[in-house]
Amino acid sequence: MSNIDIFERDKSGEVISDSDPDMDKIRYVIERAKKITAELNNSYHTKKEIRKLFSKLTGVEVDKSLYLIPPFYTDFGKNIRVGKDVFINHACTFMDRGGITIEDDVLIGPKVNLITINHPLEPSKRHSTVSTPIVIKKNAWLGAGAMIMPGITIGENAVVSAGAVVTKDVPPNTVVAGVPAKIIKNIC
Repeated sequence: MSNIDIFERDKSGEVISDSDPDMDKIRYVIERAKKITAELNNSYHTKKEIRKLFSKLTGVEVDKSLYLIPPFYTDFGKNIRVGKDVFINHACTFMDRGGITIEDDVLIGPKVNLITINHPLEPSKRHSTVSTPIVIKKNAWLGAGAMIMPGITIGENAVVSAGAVVTKDVPPNTVVAGVPAKIIKNIC
């Protein structure tokens, strides 16, 4: 085990064992996220109240232009960063231990999944986790039910079609579709 904080080790892509002596720190943040998302998802809130709860979840005040429609799900919350004029439709799941950055003017359709965490393939290490960041660049659009896998960058102005499973970076100004997602069109 390193002397570096478990949160830094986790975000840097280090394999984190379920038996790591500092794993309770991660579990604490997970429990906190569960409480905040339960509050967000289980009663009506105005747009301002939603932004306040989302800011509490992430630990960073979000811009007043954020428009989020609950329910919203996350396993961590503290590693989500959202730009201006971002729209997040209902029933999205952000597993953000590896870090999720959403730049300005991004549209995220309903039931989109952003997954930054994975498990090693080796059976003896399978209960460990590996986290890698997701970056959604300016003016990207993620269609309904899209799944963005760990370590992916979605380029500026790119479109991810509904139901696509993105396993490779998406270049700017392209449309991807399918499982796994492939470029089907250039935009500009």
